[in-house]
Formats: sequence, C-alpha cells, structure tokens
Amino acid sequence: MRLDTPDVVRRGLQRYPLLAPGGVAASVAVLFVYVGAVDPNQHGHYPTCPYLLLTGLYCPGCGTLRMIHALAHGHFGEAFGRNMLAFFLLPLLAFIWARWTVRLARGRPRTTVADPRLIYGLFGVIVVFTVLRNIPFFHVLAP
Repeated sequence: MRLDTPDVVRRGLQRYPLLAPGGVAASVAVLFVYVGAVDPNQHGHYPTCPYLLLTGLYCPGCGTLRMIHALAHGHFGEAFGRNMLAFFLLPLLAFIWARWTVRLARGRPRTTVADPRLIYGLFGVIVVFTVLRNIPFFHVLAP
C-alpha cells in the first residue's frame, strides 16, 4: 500500500482530527517568522508581484508581505497602511480557523459551506478595493 493514497490520508485525519488545523497554524507561524526575519522592503529578497509587473497596477495582495513584516515587529499602524484589506481579513481568517479547530475537536463534521451572499460580498469588496487602490484619488489604499 502506498503512503500517499487518499485513503491513508483520510484515515490519518480521522484518527488525528487536529492534524490539519495544526499544520495550518504551524505553516502560518513559519511564514510570520520567515517574513519577519527577511525584510520584504529590501530589494531582491522576494519576487515582484506578477500582476504589478505585467500591468503596472496593484493587486489586492500587493503590500501583504510588508504588512506581515510590520506585524511581526509590532508596528500595527504601518501594517494597516501596507494593505488595509489584508489587515482587516486577518481576524476573520483567525475566526474561521478557530471555528474549524473547535468543530474538529468536538467531532462535529462540516455541515455547510459559507453562504453564497457572504462569498459574493467578499468578492465584491476585493474588486472594489482593487479598483480604488489603483485610482490616484485613493492613493492612501496603495501599498
């Protein structure tokens, strides 16, 4: 039996239900430590955003590495200025992760996906944020 078969993974996740959220938490911690140590403000450490490189426009994620770097150093005001949308989405992502972890710990299966109105609303916010941050009048939204 091969170890990478979906059946083996599924059994492992059933036996250790907190393995997946633990892996996500460990990955996020490693990301924060790495980006906190390797300054994205210095040229040459990270690749340029492909969207910015090809179009000259900011994508919704532009500035997120610098935001994470600022957060890792406790500079919340600077982090807010680097990418406001990502800054506001971090607590939402933390809530979703915590809810997922608690449900798995209690043995309760996922019963629903997110409400489509929530998904479309979030998509709309991302599109509006992307458009506004590329308009000179709203330069405060640029990274």
